[in-house]
Amino acid sequence: MGGIGGHTDGKGAPTLNVGDQKGGSEAMLRAAGELDELPYTIRWSTFTSGPPLLEAVNAGAVDVGAVGNTPPVFAGAAHSKIKVIAGSHSRSDGEAILVKKDSPLTSPAQLKGKSIAVAQGSSAHYQLIASLKEAGLSPKDVTLNHLQPADALAAFTRGKVDAWAVWDPYTSQALDQAGARVLTNGQGRVNGLSFQVAAPAALADGAKSAALKDYTARLRRAQDWVFRHPAAWAKVWAEATGMPEKVALDAVRRTRGTAVPVAVDKNAVASEQRIVDTFAALKLIPRSFDFGELVDPRFNSGLPPSGTAPRTYGKAR
Repeated sequence: MGGIGGHTDGKGAPTLNVGDQKGGSEAMLRAAGELDELPYTIRWSTFTSGPPLLEAVNAGAVDVGAVGNTPPVFAGAAHSKIKVIAGSHSRSDGEAILVKKDSPLTSPAQLKGKSIAVAQGSSAHYQLIASLKEAGLSPKDVTLNHLQPADALAAFTRGKVDAWAVWDPYTSQALDQAGARVLTNGQGRVNGLSFQVAAPAALADGAKSAALKDYTARLRRAQDWVFRHPAAWAKVWAEATGMPEKVALDAVRRTRGTAVPVAVDKNAVASEQRIVDTFAALKLIPRSFDFGELVDPRFNSGLPPSGTAPRTYGKAR
C-alpha cells in the first residue's frame, strides 16, 4: 500500500491520495501515458475491493477512488463522508455467479440451500441479490460466505462453496483457471455503473478540487485508450495483476474495455436508489437514505447521460 500524502508536495502543488485496486486506475493511466507531466502528485493506496477503499475515503486517508455500484450504498447507509463525482457505464457480463463445470446447478433457482461466496457490499453482492430475487429467492434461502476475492477463489477452487458471485477480472480468471462456468451474469439485472468517489474535504479544497477535475479527465482519456488498444492494455493489466494475458484480454473484451464515461445524473441516482431500497428492505444495510445526497455533480459538464450504451467489441470471448 502506498503512503498517505499531505496537502502539498512541498513545492506548492497538491498531493492527491488515490485509492486503487490491483491493476486498476494507476496501471490504466500509466499505460495510456496519462501520468506524464502531472501538475500535482499522486500517492496511491491499494485495496482489495470497493468497501475498504471507501472506509479510507471516509477516514480522510484517501481523496478519491474507483468503486462499483454497490459500495457507495453501504457507505452511505453507514453515514460515511463520501461524494460520488464521476461515473462510467460498462457491460455487466463480467458480473457473474460462477459454479464448477461439473456442478449439477443449471439455474439460479437451484441455489436454494447452497453456499455462495461474495464480498459483502461489493457490486457482486447486489448482482447476487438481484439474481436470487429474479429466481424467487432471498438471501435467507442461501448461505452467504462474505469473502474477499482471493479467499473466495481459494474456497471456490477447493469446493468449500457451491457458487461464487464476483466481477472481472476474477470472473475471467476463474473461467480460465478454476474450472468455472457462468450460472448467470449481471447483464439486464444490474446497472453496469461504476463511480469515482471523493472525500468532501478534498472537494472543499480549491487546489485538490482542481486536481480532481484533471484526474477524472485523465481517467476518461485512459478509458478511451483502453477501448482502442485492448491487447496492449491486457498485456499491462496481466503484468500488474499476475494473471495470464489471455485472461486479461477476455476480461477487457467482456467488461473492462466496454466502459464509457457518463454523467452522474438523475437516472443514475434513481438506479442507485433502487439498490439502496433493495438492501434496506432486506435489512442488509442499517437504513435507507437518499442516494442523491451523496452526489456532487460539479464534474458532470459535457458528459453523456448515464444510460449511454457501453462500448462493445462484439460477442465476449
